Amino acid sequence: SANACTRVVYKGPENTVITARSMDWKSEINANLWVFPRGIKRTGEVGPLSLKWSSKYGSIIASAWDIATADGMNEKGLVANILWLAESKYPKFDPSGTKQGLSISLWAQYMLDNFASVKEAVGSLKDEPFVLVSDYIPGTDKFTSLHLSISDAYGDNAIFEYIDGKLKIHHDPTYVVMTNSPAFDQQLALNEYWKGIPGTVMLPGTNRAADRFVRASYYIHAIPQTNDIRTSVASVFSVIRNCSAPFGISSETEPNISSTRWRSVSDQKNLIYFFETVLTPNTFWVNLNEFDLSENGKVMKLSLDNFATYSGKANSSFKQMPAFKFLGI
Repeated sequence: SANACTRVVYKGPENTVITARSMDWKSEINANLWVFPRGIKRTGEVGPLSLKWSSKYGSIIASAWDIATADGMNEKGLVANILWLAESKYPKFDPSGTKQGLSISLWAQYMLDNFASVKEAVGSLKDEPFVLVSDYIPGTDKFTSLHLSISDAYGDNAIFEYIDGKLKIHHDPTYVVMTNSPAFDQQLALNEYWKGIPGTVMLPGTNRAADRFVRASYYIHAIPQTNDIRTSVASVFSVIRNCSAPFGISSETEPNISSTRWRSVSDQKNLIYFFETVLTPNTFWVNLNEFDLSENGKVMKLSLDNFATYSGKANSSFKQMPAFKFLGI
């Protein structure tokens, strides 16, 4: 299996901020949508030294196989997106040591549970208060190698990567695009080259991560600047679709090229989460404001199993359900 995604952030007038991402994977990656209220007690799922916390904020998330959070937005408009990065190398976790650990399956959820802004998250994580612990994807020989992007309702952005065992944080409001390999600083360097070539003349058109980065960077600044949410969401969807890989495509020699399986678009001003899968005909959306996110609220699930199809606002189709168990070691 291989993962090759794109993430892009649109910033328009009157505090309009919209984050979109595609989920690309060589084989089917089962996703469901979940709404989590505040006050859920969590553990890092790495044994006695697991990090422990209670969620400060409610969130809506897209799961991966109901063992991890791949994508989501919390009630403060913070969005977290997990993407593949083959160059990732995580620090060694000592189960009998002194530093607490966090399973990589919870990395995005930890952000959504605990932080209202990018600045707050960066300030908390810059000193590496925990060890991020990765493992093999169940049933495969593929080691989980990910990087994480976050954006907030103020338009701020940060990218978190583990390179050579050390956490590297790229924090700047201008970091509105992220793809897969290479590491983010090299993605910026490649994009700088393409800035000298007008996008109306030529853009790289392959499904390679570097080419998707360039296209997303050009188009997200070329689409209309508008506070009309219908137009802005449609424009952002058109950008993330342009950066998606055709269904059924894969490359044995380039594992970072895989079919797009699903796409999400998060309206961080109005807390609307849009979602579409390639095997169903409709785009639907969820209004996070209309759920009870208090500590008395219930965990709710929207099942996407068996090609379940939804149209328009899907809040009423969520069902109360026990939360899934995050994968640990």
